[in-house]
Parts: sequence; structure tokens; C-alpha cells
Amino acid sequence: MFRGFLEESIVARAVKRGACAVNIVDLRDFAHDPHRKVDDKPYGGGPGMLMMCQPWFEAVESRVAPGARARVVMTTPAGRRFDQRAAEELSREEHVVFMCGHYEGFDARIETLATDRFSVGDFIMTGGELAAAAMADAVVRLLPGVLGGGPAATASESFGRDGTLEAPQYTHPAEFRGMKVPDVLLSGDHAKIEAWRKAAARRLTEKERPDLVV
Repeated sequence: MFRGFLEESIVARAVKRGACAVNIVDLRDFAHDPHRKVDDKPYGGGPGMLMMCQPWFEAVESRVAPGARARVVMTTPAGRRFDQRAAEELSREEHVVFMCGHYEGFDARIETLATDRFSVGDFIMTGGELAAAAMADAVVRLLPGVLGGGPAATASESFGRDGTLEAPQYTHPAEFRGMKVPDVLLSGDHAKIEAWRKAAARRLTEKERPDLVV
């Protein structure tokens, strides 16, 4: 599931440049039975299968030495909503481990391994792999040297420095099927352009995401 993410994406480029390292850990490598079992039926009954404690504890402990500083993130619907501030926070860490849930979920005791619990939205997925990949992408793109343009590349985008959505942007041609680029963007007056972008960002945010407006 992670092959394209690690071979064809901005994350892949970041790894090649040495901006970060990504390691995939197969939970089944820590199973102790011939069938490499990592799940079992829940006590008390109920649908689905739960991920077992033992493989998870050994897998995380194989990557995080006792006393070592690391952020261990559990993907769970009960977690804090992952947002740009969380991505910025994790991008400042030396080591981040994502625990990808699967099946019916985790044995509740596995939660003691986590320093953080995050959700990517109010919906249920078949596993936490895609959620972990989305969070990792959001974190890696903030690392120095990953995106062209330096810090400015992420400061003025949606959810950036001002916390608003990014203003509408345009490129050539100046007119297409009767739709024209706003004159101010063609004026060359950088002060007016910046003022227009701030106002447009505010209007768009008030319309589409009023919850972001302070």
C-alpha cells in the first residue's frame, strides 16, 4: 500500500535527498505462531477481530529504545483531529512512529504505547495505512529543503501562517472562455496584489470555512 507513496511522491523525493528516512515495519514479523497471527476475537463477543497486544508492543519497542525521544502516533477515530498545526508540530520531531490500526481496531492496552492519538476525519476506513500516509505526507512536506521556495512555500498556503484558506490563484491565459484573471493580479503592483490576496482569502474562508474565522 505504501509503494507509490514511497517511490513516486514528494515523500520519495525527500527520502532521496536525505531530508528524512521512512521505514515500514511489518507487524507480522513480531507474531510468534506459524500463521503469523496478529489479531483475535474480542473478549465479551462482538463483530470483527482486534489487533493483539504482543505484536504491537514488540514492534514499537523494536523501533523506540527505552528512554528514547519519539512521538508514537496511533490512528484512531477517537483521536484529536489532525490538522496543519499538528503537522507542524510533528515536523519538528526527530522520530515519529505511526501505528496503523486495522480490523475492528486495537486492543485497548496498545494505547499505552502512544504519545498521540490522531484522526483524519469523522469517517471509518478499513485500516490506518492511508491515514498514516496522509499524515506523513503533511509532515514531510514541511521539512527544510523538501519543497521549492523555502519557508514561503508553506507560509502562505491554506491553513498556513494566517490560518485561512489560500486566495484563488490564476495562470495563463489571462482570459479563458470569458473568464478573466482579476485585473489587480496583472497590475504589477505588489502591495495591491498582496492586499487583494488577503481580502480574497478572508472572503473565501468566511464563505467555505467560517469555523476558521477568528
